[in-house]
Amino acid sequence: MNLRVLRIELRRSVAPWAGAVVLVSALAFLYAVNGAWWNGTAAWTAQWTSLALWTRGLLFYLWPLAVGLGALQGLRDHRSKMSELLTSTPRPGRHRAATQAGATAITLASSFALLVLVGGVQVLADTEYTHLGWLPISSVGALFLVAGALLGMGAGRAVPSVLTPPALTMVAFVFTALMHMSLGRTETTTAAGITSTEPNRVSLLSPTVEVRDALVTLSASVHVGQTIWLLGMAATGFALLVAATARARLLALAPVLAGATLALLVLPSDPRRIHVVDKAAAELVCDGPVCVARTHQARLADLAEPGKEALRLLHRALGGQAPVSVRENTAVLPEGSTPRWSRDTVLFEFDDDIIAAAKGEELTWALVAKGMVPGCAPVGWSSFGGDEFAQTVAVGWVLGDLRSLPGTEAAGLRRQVDAETRPVWKELEALPRAEQLSRINAMRTAALSCEGDAFDALKGGASR
Repeated sequence: MNLRVLRIELRRSVAPWAGAVVLVSALAFLYAVNGAWWNGTAAWTAQWTSLALWTRGLLFYLWPLAVGLGALQGLRDHRSKMSELLTSTPRPGRHRAATQAGATAITLASSFALLVLVGGVQVLADTEYTHLGWLPISSVGALFLVAGALLGMGAGRAVPSVLTPPALTMVAFVFTALMHMSLGRTETTTAAGITSTEPNRVSLLSPTVEVRDALVTLSASVHVGQTIWLLGMAATGFALLVAATARARLLALAPVLAGATLALLVLPSDPRRIHVVDKAAAELVCDGPVCVARTHQARLADLAEPGKEALRLLHRALGGQAPVSVRENTAVLPEGSTPRWSRDTVLFEFDDDIIAAAKGEELTWALVAKGMVPGCAPVGWSSFGGDEFAQTVAVGWVLGDLRSLPGTEAAGLRRQVDAETRPVWKELEALPRAEQLSRINAMRTAALSCEGDAFDALKGGASR
């Protein structure tokens, strides 16, 4: 493509405006709304994979915009009443189409790259773990914008009506919504009887993806399948741009249909093969008995001493039954499933409320709490009640003094916790040492197996 012709095309087309709309609206959305993309270890500026996934998530509305803006570009020749004149020139139609498509592709891909670059600068400042596993996620995201715009351009030229751009935008938006609300979801039931929904292979035809965990990424088969689908979409868009007859326009639909068919054969049908654990990111980095995932290795220095102190306190209180290591929990279980804990290892997650809120000495208390009562709320759910009360009493028993745990600093919450736990703690402290240990062991058995009520065990009651 001649650079001079490309520069002229960029000046006279809506391509630069399309790129500006994508970049500005995406940044405005990210920075104006304090959403989940700012919180936890999976924040969009915390890790490279999270950055790629969150920016892909924005395609929920950026992709329909790209389709609509592409359709607007496709109407240009019709609006200027130059269609007959252009067909009479010796220059092949595919050359003109390539210039239009190239200008649009360059601006949209560049705007998406700039969006990723804005987040990437912040990621570099926040993490020591660098890798290229995020690159396929972002590359496919840019390809979604380009392919969507080309499809819109072809449709705009094939159906030259002022209603085409808004109609295509709405159709694209409804498509993405349906893929993540009904058509693209499969209902599943966990072993505990909890019903939830998981994405299926059809949902992967949509541009947006879910952000689940800092250690979770998309599998290679997802990237390959989506790329096949998008190449078919782009080919159809370009074919519609150069088609001059009704028969040619009908034949132009073949690539997108073939791409969708082949993609569905490649895309994984098992939800467990869609989102997979990034094994390199989950690899453990240790300081003695305290370990974190490689993706969080920058936090090991602040965790090492509190972790070792927590192990010392647990050993003093529990003797030979105490855990011997502290480790970040890198097991990623399906949403709604029952957590799995270890008697020999204190497993924790940086996004756990009690860990996230802890600083300094409080981090030691939080790790002691996780070692005694790790919590049995189903994965992906949040709750407050018996497990938290049991944690408070257990930490008070280990430390010899009942204290408010991190995350319970609010006055109303502190009063509730104190009202529930202080009588139980006083009763426990008044018992002989052997009886105390009996109740603590019963509590840990219930807490670690998630088959009993830990707080009831502290009271001397039976498991639920």
